[in-house]
Amino acid sequence: MSRAFSLAGLLRLRHLQQDQAAGDLAVANARLRAATTRIDETRAALEHLPISATGADTLYAIAAARASSRSMLAELTALDAIAEQAVVDAQREFESKKSAAVSLEKLEGRHGDLAAAEELHAEQTVIDEIASTSWHRRQGETPTGEKQ
Repeated sequence: MSRAFSLAGLLRLRHLQQDQAAGDLAVANARLRAATTRIDETRAALEHLPISATGADTLYAIAAARASSRSMLAELTALDAIAEQAVVDAQREFESKKSAAVSLEKLEGRHGDLAAAEELHAEQTVIDEIASTSWHRRQGETPTGEKQ
């Protein structure tokens, strides 16, 4: 029976960390999409504001609505920039965790190859011993090389 990979627990931890980083990246991407959607909706609302004013009160209301919408658009643009940076950070973190897991996976693969080679060597040794004993028996010798 082959030896277990001694870093298996660490590899499981690295996979959990990679999964967590992937989840964080998905959340960051969702927030970025939501911010972009809000910006698009705000721009669309700005385009649909009435252009003609029938009086001074209407003109003031239109100006206030435009100023409010532009202010909201500026805030949403700032949130969008923050969301984009969060995506970049989450992507960097995910790649870091994935890299750490991949290096351990390579070690696990080498360990598996070495264990398989050791098992094959042990099997070959047993087969050689059986063949040698059988040959000696056919020759009428004991395994130590003495004639019977």
